[in-house]
Amino acid sequence: MTKTGTPGITRRSVLGAFAATMVTAAPTFSNAAGFLRGSGDIRRIRMYSGRTGERIDMIYWIEGNYIKDAVKEVNHFMRDWRTDGVKSMDLRTVDIMAAAHNLMDVNEPYMLLSGYRSPKTNAMLRSRSRGVAKNSLHMKGQAADLRLSTRSVGQMSRAAAACRGGGVGRYSGSNFVHMDCGVVRTWGS
Repeated sequence: MTKTGTPGITRRSVLGAFAATMVTAAPTFSNAAGFLRGSGDIRRIRMYSGRTGERIDMIYWIEGNYIKDAVKEVNHFMRDWRTDGVKSMDLRTVDIMAAAHNLMDVNEPYMLLSGYRSPKTNAMLRSRSRGVAKNSLHMKGQAADLRLSTRSVGQMSRAAAACRGGGVGRYSGSNFVHMDCGVVRTWGS
């Protein structure tokens, strides 16, 4: 309430209304997890890598089925660029990424900073930063670190957290968001 006794608009009420609108406006289908309702009957992933110069823009799921060749291309794209090691990415993470992208209503592709990480790469990064987990989900192909130039870390993390499909880490100082399909949790600033 404001000083005049009338209800005031708060940031929380605006975000709540936005989230409710997105959920009620999203198409539903019987065989999808709740956090994917915003993905529709077609799931698309758009990313580029500043490290390799590669780009990917593809439909990887149609009407309840993953497209084998598209998934193979996603796995290759999300490889450890330092070792060229490829691992099958957990598609729940890719689904979270796609659903969060849809919730943000953005056409810009994600910039992929890190997808799969080999144990060697993870150990090297861990020796340089306290923010790298010893048993990182990146090593299991279950995590991605992403950036968008047209959305803030806060906007990206709220969209990913709204999916309630895994972990969401905010790294405002480095301007990226971590998304994974592990235990639902949030951290960072």
